[in-house]
Amino acid sequence: MTHGYTTGTGADPEPAGPYGTPYAGGPGGAAGVPTAGGPGGAAGAPYAVPQQRTTETAPGPGAGPGPVTDSASGPAAAPAGGKPGRDRYLDLLRSIALVRVVVYHLFGWAWLSVVFPSMGVMFALAGSLMARSLKRPAMGVIRGRVRRLLPPMWAFAAVVLAMMFVNGWNPTEDPDRGGTWGLIELFNYIVPVGAPPYPWHIGSKSGLLEDTWAVQAAGPLWYLRAYLWFVIASPLLLWLFRRAPWPTLLAPLGLTAIVGTGVVTIPGETGNAVTDFAVYGGCWVLGFAHHEGLLKRIPRYVSVSCASLVMAFGLWWASNHLGPDGWDLNDIPLAQATWSFGFVVILLQYSPSWRELPGRLARWDKLVTLSNNRAVTIYLWHNLLIMATVPIIDLAYRLPFMQSERAVGALDGAYTIWMFALVWPLIGLMVVAVGWVEDLAAKRKPRLWPNGTKRSAGDRSRARAAHRG
Repeated sequence: MTHGYTTGTGADPEPAGPYGTPYAGGPGGAAGVPTAGGPGGAAGAPYAVPQQRTTETAPGPGAGPGPVTDSASGPAAAPAGGKPGRDRYLDLLRSIALVRVVVYHLFGWAWLSVVFPSMGVMFALAGSLMARSLKRPAMGVIRGRVRRLLPPMWAFAAVVLAMMFVNGWNPTEDPDRGGTWGLIELFNYIVPVGAPPYPWHIGSKSGLLEDTWAVQAAGPLWYLRAYLWFVIASPLLLWLFRRAPWPTLLAPLGLTAIVGTGVVTIPGETGNAVTDFAVYGGCWVLGFAHHEGLLKRIPRYVSVSCASLVMAFGLWWASNHLGPDGWDLNDIPLAQATWSFGFVVILLQYSPSWRELPGRLARWDKLVTLSNNRAVTIYLWHNLLIMATVPIIDLAYRLPFMQSERAVGALDGAYTIWMFALVWPLIGLMVVAVGWVEDLAAKRKPRLWPNGTKRSAGDRSRARAAHRG
């Protein structure tokens, strides 16, 4: 039973529904997490994150897809004359994007989509890593990305599907996508080529989780689909970029102006997939431009000025096409595409290529390393974990000193703050519980807490002795 709070918050979770639809908000600003497109759902816009390898000198996490990890594709480009290593500036951006996604889905603050367009940033970082990896044979790179993406998704899907089946869901009887087609669509829980099926309502409104939990849980899967298609298209996109950089870079913005504004409407999940590809295609190709050095060849004042004009256009367009949540760019494809594009240009133009986090940022080094190594796990599970905070916090209402009206009012007023405080320990527990699947997917030795901490000399000597013995 929840005290009027939906599981997860935010009026319209970032990724607008797993495949294009939002969640209903609840009291106190709590709303669902990303949702899937379906009847009666206002179109939203989904977005979220990838991962990378660790800063450890030993093999780090493999490159995987964005929310999946897009970080394992090997060491980042090294400074001239330097030894290849992680680019900590890019790692920091990825970590900020992850935190921003969780905060957005919790509080639903529309302005966060303007302050830091996480998904555009993450797709750009993934595009840069993909371009670097494509120095190797394309099919091998694609296989490696897919291999790192699927096992973490399978672990997530196994739990979610088990919960849905235990609660009585039968995909063959689904009113929207039932029968044989409902069974066929279950394949999307194995390989995310399309939208997976799930019930819009399951369980009881008075249960531990609200009855829309399945929709919210499936929300992050939209990103895996988009990432997978970007990975598959990358060899062709990179070939086109190297022959016609500017048309390839700007084409996604033109496509967004067509399919994201209603000029051309593509129905169903095909339309959602094409729109996602268009909205974030420019950022993905900007990753190519970053890796190929195109941005560095443009005078900074020129690129920043042009990026600012593109961003200004995005805000102007948004001001005339506000969605149900006002300035939430996730509801406004063309504004999201142009604002994210300009924002990413500036971030990558000023990219300092740190080998280590400087100054006060160094204190966050271990958390940055951990979040990059477990980006897929954090992204996939954070919506469910946000919902899981509700029944835990509701236990507080049963405490003896919470029986007064004043105490109840105080907890009601700070409910989402408590959710924010509680979700991080839950994410940490999930990292320990299933995060090691990312290591198996990358063909590495499983690690419970890969934050870059090196073992002491004594630990290493004992390990060597044990190995010799």
